[in-house]
Amino acid sequence: MTNATHTNAGQKGSATLAERARDAAGGAQARVTSATTATMDAAKGHPYAAAGIIAGVAAAVGGAAYAATRRGQPGTGKGKTKH
Repeated sequence: MTNATHTNAGQKGSATLAERARDAAGGAQARVTSATTATMDAAKGHPYAAAGIIAGVAAAVGGAAYAATRRGQPGTGKGKTKH
């Protein structure tokens, strides 16, 4: 059985937790906004470097996706060799 004191203490703890979560989310949003702005400014200042980084990331993701689709299929170099 729950008494009024226990219920109020639980609500107070929940309010405090909710406030802390809101504060953390607000701080995270500010950091993400700052990082986004800095990244956009850097990309505008160095467009060729930004394009090169994007191309490298795309190649890495594409290579990983290709490797994942070929994993475990016959004829991919795994298993017994023919002599």
